Amino acid sequence: MGINHQIKIINERLKKKKLKISIAESCSGGLISYNLTKLPGSSKSFIMGVVCYSNESKIKFLKLKKKKLLKYGAVSIETCKQMCKNLLKISKSNIAVSITGIAGPGGGTVKKPVGLVYIGIASKKKIEINKFIYNKKLSRVDIQKEVLKSTLKIINDHISIL
Repeated sequence: MGINHQIKIINERLKKKKLKISIAESCSGGLISYNLTKLPGSSKSFIMGVVCYSNESKIKFLKLKKKKLLKYGAVSIETCKQMCKNLLKISKSNIAVSITGIAGPGGGTVKKPVGLVYIGIASKKKIEINKFIYNKKLSRVDIQKEVLKSTLKIINDHISIL
């Protein structure tokens, strides 16, 4: 199933269930928001997308706790969870998604290699954080495309429980 078809299904399902979605992105740089809004009528379900790339923007706009962010790092389960939980409150959406990771080609460490990405999704019913380790040999753009595919699947699965 192609990306555009997946997006169409997600938009239809969100509209049918009268659900609103918001996205907080870091390593995907707005790719998820762009794709969820490229079809006509997406404004019925898409509330907002924010690209919070720096730690400062995560603190200022997503209200992340500075101590926690410094303790765990921007690429962590804890940060991803805080991003989607806070976005859920800020946006008043039914679903909030967060993406944080290392798309490369640099920036990786032994503990946090290039290709490590956390994708979080939150609703009143459930908060789920998914860890992915994409092939570090992929280009930055290809890792971002893989993140898009994974995120769309996570969103579609989450809509099913609401």
